[in-house]
Amino acid sequence: MEARARANQPISSVSQQESASPFLKWAGGKGQLLKIFEEHYPQRFGHYFEPFIGGGAVFFSLGARHPKLRASISDFNGELVNCYQVVRNHVDELITELSSHQNDPDYYYAMRARDTNSLSEIERASRLIYLNKTCFNGLYRVNRSGQFNVPFGKYKNPRIVNETNLRNASKLLQRTHIGCGGFEAVLSRTKSGDFVYLDPPYQPISTTSNFTSYTARAFSIEDQERLRDFCRELDRKGCMFMLSNSDNELIENLYSEFSTHRILASRAINCKGNRRGRITELLIRNY
Repeated sequence: MEARARANQPISSVSQQESASPFLKWAGGKGQLLKIFEEHYPQRFGHYFEPFIGGGAVFFSLGARHPKLRASISDFNGELVNCYQVVRNHVDELITELSSHQNDPDYYYAMRARDTNSLSEIERASRLIYLNKTCFNGLYRVNRSGQFNVPFGKYKNPRIVNETNLRNASKLLQRTHIGCGGFEAVLSRTKSGDFVYLDPPYQPISTTSNFTSYTARAFSIEDQERLRDFCRELDRKGCMFMLSNSDNELIENLYSEFSTHRILASRAINCKGNRRGRITELLIRNY
């Protein structure tokens, strides 16, 4: 491995008023780890790629640090990708649509049951943000049929509409390519000096921690091996990558040729409060 900090994009910053933060809460979100991640980002890089975008904490963090960030984000979850596209392309209409929702259990379950195929792109994005803000624990989970199945959260006054943040996110997304699909589709678009952050569904550390229901499709051991091979290809191309995953022997062995760091994270989303707490994760880099 060799350091690949020869690209053209230095880290800087913008004012907090103009910066955006995640507009969705996502299981495994990296907001709590951003201070640690700042010590591990490459100093300079070309294009930024994030093929498991989720809530986008790292993407928004880099956008705040670099006002001219050039990025490509993607995900296998079509509803999530649509939401990002709508925030980018139709933020005014989305804000209007979000303002019509009600924090009421009957309304919530009616909205949860709606067939997304009957909705417009804006209505689908609005529904996703609404459910995310009002469902139990902000947990995105679907069943094998791909249907959102989280119960009502019973919050007194959830912030369904954050107009300022949505508009700031829309500005950042104007110069961002947004795609839908698997991580391997990114490879052909990368070049030497680019930076790729990977936050896949984590390999379970126990039989009770297997939460990968972001889409109807599970992320298997074979997928983890494919991801390792993808990282090897990035390395061969001269790209810099940083990857997060659970701290277990399988993941450590898969990435034994790269630099591995153990970091402390909080398990923020679990149906049982006594199963939340501090846990080690692996942060893997090739630079």
